[in-house]
Amino acid sequence: MGAAGPACAVREPLSREPLSREPLSREPLSREPLSREPLSREPLSREPLSREPLSREPPARSVLRHVRLENLAAGMSGGVLSTLALHPLDLVKIRFAVSDGLELRPKYNGILHCMSTVWKHEGLRGLYQGVTPNMVGAGASWGLYFFFYNAIKAYKKEGKMESLSASEHLVSAAEAGAMTLCITNPIWVTKTRLVLQYNAGVDPSKRQYRGMFDALIKIYKTEGIRGLYKGFVPGLFGTSHGALQFMAYEDLKERYNKYRNRVSDTKLNTVEYIMMAAVSKIFAVVATYPYQVVRARLQDQHNTYSGVFDVIRRTWRKEGVHGFYKGIIPNVIRVTPACCITFVVYENVSGFLLGFRKENN
Repeated sequence: MGAAGPACAVREPLSREPLSREPLSREPLSREPLSREPLSREPLSREPLSREPLSREPPARSVLRHVRLENLAAGMSGGVLSTLALHPLDLVKIRFAVSDGLELRPKYNGILHCMSTVWKHEGLRGLYQGVTPNMVGAGASWGLYFFFYNAIKAYKKEGKMESLSASEHLVSAAEAGAMTLCITNPIWVTKTRLVLQYNAGVDPSKRQYRGMFDALIKIYKTEGIRGLYKGFVPGLFGTSHGALQFMAYEDLKERYNKYRNRVSDTKLNTVEYIMMAAVSKIFAVVATYPYQVVRARLQDQHNTYSGVFDVIRRTWRKEGVHGFYKGIIPNVIRVTPACCITFVVYENVSGFLLGFRKENN
């Protein structure tokens, strides 16, 4: 008895401790995750909450969110100033472009001869024939172009960290050009008709149109809407000019900033803007000039063509390749500084106006 008593007392705690304490301490740890599993599944069943951004996305992606009147005002300013400065060269370019051998047209031996002849017979007024529609057209065209282009570009860039590709700039500029042309084509027809009133400064009786609005009314009365939209089809092809120019301009700016180890959209100084604008413009002119000759001849009141292909066929037959590049030298001389003026004015005015908007907001 005395020996058995102590042996039983020692064995009891050894056999009960692992059985009673170990499971009690481990069981809650193993059961707790199992009891909480349904709670972790509940958010998964409520995932329709992720549909809210989808319902708000269409208004967030609207192109109208990116419309800025500052771009319109800045573009108009650049277009008007460059036109006032360089309109006589534009007049020379158009007269060369339509020079197809008709006897009623004056004969010019070169740029200087053309300008001196106009000055001699028609004076300063002759050199600025058609300046009003040209100024209105250039102001409206550049204003609308920058207005549409920047809105489309910002819309396409929304939500993207990287810059737009060259092809995206090309398409954005082409879309902006097509929309601009739909509005401004009648102004360009009017300008062409006014510029081609030969000797109107000497003999007012030979003046078919007294001014921009008189020309618009007379063209509409005699030729209808079709007359105001002459040259529209080659003009649409001509959107490739602006598209190529803007693509080159944007690409040059981006590459230049990358070369200078700067952020791609860093603002440049005036000299840098002039360089980018000049190179991009010359590239676009050389690539697309023939369409301008075709368009000018379609809009000319002294000759009748049945359409674009008729102009191309007759020009090729009579004048060859040279006929499609008539007036390109005065055009390059005119448009390169004009483009530089336009882009420098635009970049500075838009930067000021958009900066002013940010400060007020």
